[in-house]
Amino acid sequence: MPVDMQRIRELAELARNPGDLARYARRNIEFWASLLIIGWAIAFMFWQGAGFAVIIGTVFAIWAILAVSLNLVVGFTGLLSVGHVGFFGIGAYTMAILTSDPAYEQLRTEAIPTFGWPFFAVLPICALLAGLAAILVGVVFNRFRDDIFVLASFGFAIIAFNVFLNLRPVTRGAFGIHEIARPQVAGWVFDGELEFLLLCLVFLAVVMLISWFIVSSSFGRVLTAIREDEQAIEVFGYQATHYKLAVWVISAMMAGIAGGLFASWTTFIDPNSFILLESVLVVSIVILGGLATIWGSLLGAMAFVLLEEGMRFIPFLPTEYIGQARQAVLGILLVLLMLFRPQGLVGRYRL
Repeated sequence: MPVDMQRIRELAELARNPGDLARYARRNIEFWASLLIIGWAIAFMFWQGAGFAVIIGTVFAIWAILAVSLNLVVGFTGLLSVGHVGFFGIGAYTMAILTSDPAYEQLRTEAIPTFGWPFFAVLPICALLAGLAAILVGVVFNRFRDDIFVLASFGFAIIAFNVFLNLRPVTRGAFGIHEIARPQVAGWVFDGELEFLLLCLVFLAVVMLISWFIVSSSFGRVLTAIREDEQAIEVFGYQATHYKLAVWVISAMMAGIAGGLFASWTTFIDPNSFILLESVLVVSIVILGGLATIWGSLLGAMAFVLLEEGMRFIPFLPTEYIGQARQAVLGILLVLLMLFRPQGLVGRYRL
């Protein structure tokens, strides 16, 4: 990515004069929002300690991968999908079934087939199976636009949840899958939280790099043109349905990777981890951070995780109401954003 030296000089000049920097911040909401959320994260880390910060960092990395993947579809292509949790779940269940210890599984009364394969051999399979599912549903979804596409993705999320819940010989239904293996390389197991955080950050960096390459290429420019006017781009000979299907599959594969990491980190999954609400939360993260920008997905994921975890430390809020309070606060934030900044905190596109 080329470095804008003129921009750097302008910021350096502003740094020498605090008054100018303050006026710049008031005019530039992106700068202010980024500074506020990053400062909030640093303060939270010092407040709760390094151990808790590492756990929060892992949650952030997984949500960020999922948000970046969805932003490719929603922000850069203009297709509002609420079904990404299905691909996330496919990746998670693939990781759970293929890495769980068969010897342990045979001790259970409702044993399911598990294989004990290594994490790094299974993670590409998580992406491939999620991509295959995306092809199967994408061929049908390509016929839909706007509100109909949203409803179709909504239906896919419901179907995926019911498959996870009712395909008991494979998923064990509501009982879930336990003892999912952690990653290991040459006998060294990523059983520590810090090691797993670093692993997640590596995959987040890879997903960001792939996403940046996509949106910076001619392929990405065609996606943006489809978002602005699909019929106009087809006049120039581009097959919009092919481009939409391609980015849909790439996005689903990234979500499958996030699901595989999630299953390996928690070592237990059940269908309640992949309900429709989770998909709505991912869409909320993308909208909150900003559409059509990779940095916005990271910022939205960071703000969401800090909000989610920070509310548990409010002294006057009873524990049993924390979940409902989180959803209420997030809903209020989204309403305010739609009223005053529809493109999100650092977004480039209005939904």
